[in-house]
Amino acid sequence: MIVDERTVAFINSLDAGNTPFLNEIEKEAKKTNVPIIRTEMQSFMKLLLAMHKPMSILEVGCAIGFSALLMSEYAPAGCKITTIEKYEKRIPIARENFKRAGKEDSITLLEGDAMDWLKKLEGPYDFIFMDAAKGQYIHFLPDILRLLRSDGILLSDNVLQDGDIIQSRYAVTRRNRTIHTRMRDYLYELKHHPQLETAILPVGDGITLSVKKGVYNEET
Repeated sequence: MIVDERTVAFINSLDAGNTPFLNEIEKEAKKTNVPIIRTEMQSFMKLLLAMHKPMSILEVGCAIGFSALLMSEYAPAGCKITTIEKYEKRIPIARENFKRAGKEDSITLLEGDAMDWLKKLEGPYDFIFMDAAKGQYIHFLPDILRLLRSDGILLSDNVLQDGDIIQSRYAVTRRNRTIHTRMRDYLYELKHHPQLETAILPVGDGITLSVKKGVYNEET
């Protein structure tokens, strides 16, 4: 927990909630221990969608489709979402959830490794949501920047690792040190990249909100 647990609980208690179908998917996810975005992240995402009104969204990391469905529900009518997932056991569940929601025409699920798909996609996208393998964010970034349109939004989740990111790499477990180092590199790159204006926020498990600056001597 990054922010005081009581403060988060109070803020979340004021949340207006989602549609009954989204609530049902969320309950199913919790019952089967599938990680989905936290309540405070859901609220922040809905605010961004209302402000930015994206018509094309790319999501890296679909899981069972909860966040894609949430974005589809709260984005403008006609918005198209492309989402990527490689975990084979979750793909059929996500497809079934999209079918149950009647969102098969507005959400496209790409099966396989995001690194491969990102190189094939053309974009541009108005809004990109990063919620995949945390150690890969830094490797995805070059293609993410290519695919994001000028003035587009990049939202990345789980970047503070429950506060572990502020620790020395030797203070975290050995198995997590590579992810720890790569996430620090990712955060530094977002804050210092000339194409981006980025804020790091203690929402949920930590998020970054980046805006791609206007034309930047780029070919895309």
